[in-house]
Amino acid sequence: MPAARGPAAAEPPPGGYRRGSAGYRRASSAAFLAGAGTFALLYGAQALLPQLSDAFGVSAATASLALSAATGAIAVSLLPMSAASGRWGTSRVMTASLAAATVLALLVPLAPSFWLLLVLRAAQGVAMAGVPALAIAYLGRTIHPSALGGAVGLFVAGNTMGGLSGRLIAAAVSDLLDWRAAFAVTAVFATACLAAFWWLLPTRGAADDERAAAGRAGAAAPGARRSVLVHLRDPVLVRLFGLSFVLMSAFVTVYNYLPYRLLAAPFVLSATVVGLVFLAYVPGSVSAGVAGRLGDRLGRRTVLWASVLLAQLAILLTWPDVLGCVLAGLVLFTVGFFGAHASASTAVTHRAVRGRAQASALYLTAYYAGSSLGGSLSGLAFAAYGWTGIVGFVTCAIVLAAWLVSGVWADRG
Repeated sequence: MPAARGPAAAEPPPGGYRRGSAGYRRASSAAFLAGAGTFALLYGAQALLPQLSDAFGVSAATASLALSAATGAIAVSLLPMSAASGRWGTSRVMTASLAAATVLALLVPLAPSFWLLLVLRAAQGVAMAGVPALAIAYLGRTIHPSALGGAVGLFVAGNTMGGLSGRLIAAAVSDLLDWRAAFAVTAVFATACLAAFWWLLPTRGAADDERAAAGRAGAAAPGARRSVLVHLRDPVLVRLFGLSFVLMSAFVTVYNYLPYRLLAAPFVLSATVVGLVFLAYVPGSVSAGVAGRLGDRLGRRTVLWASVLLAQLAILLTWPDVLGCVLAGLVLFTVGFFGAHASASTAVTHRAVRGRAQASALYLTAYYAGSSLGGSLSGLAFAAYGWTGIVGFVTCAIVLAAWLVSGVWADRG
């Protein structure tokens, strides 16, 4: 058996690693880094949408396709990636996924046209899909149920910090140089995350055992395809999948079009300063972990309700053309979104006793479909009504989210 690549790697004890153990820290830290690298690549483009509009002479709605192409490709690739884990192992698929995404990221700055850039971003989305498809299922198999909420919250926090880092790096570099350099530097950051993720993974032998465990789970379930059908017949899971779609539609809408608003009158901020508004992700990162732990103690439905209501109040706060209100509303909206996302994704893992990889993939398929469709369609509202159109679009999404939460079963276990 090959030597371990980092800290000594032991197989999880019966029931999984408990909070505070070395195994828990290793597994959750690796998931954090995988999320950070993936989401830096994915969302760095969001900070560059106004620059892409200027460089290629396209509208805000069209420029948003630079993000939607990647998130849409992720949405259609999640289930195939989930199935691939049963053949090659979760850790291997996640590693290959992030490695391919970083290679493609180095090609994006070379795109001579906007449409070729979209093709590369779509290919990158396919490559990236392995991490969000498998990370939560991986944690569900290796972490003890009593600590799962915190571990999933840490993975969501990694997503948050990766998205924040990618946006900040892209905004600052594009202001100093251009959008091509911004994409390139973001790719270097993701490569560093990949190296750290690989270092923290278990030995090859542990990965093989993990693949065998995934195979046993697949044998115990009626098969991946049947698992998908079983999940789609579960009304609670369907509501959670719908919740994922509408919340992500609202969230990506706010972050896609807020930079356009802040660059224009009456704010007229620079690209670097506008990039700093993404620091709202910091409290979002904290809220994901807190929501996960509160969900373990108080029940996820309670946390979902509180998070959704907070998001609605927050989007109304961004309506006036007052910078302080806009920034405060953005922070609270981000906290509400990530609290809801962490709670809902953990609820999916708890609800799906079998076929967890497929359940997580369905949840995230809805999540990225919401990002792709909602993020682009809301551009029509922005073009017609400005920020008032965005507030109306997001409010409709949150009202639908509240209806979905009202029927969600709450697991307090």
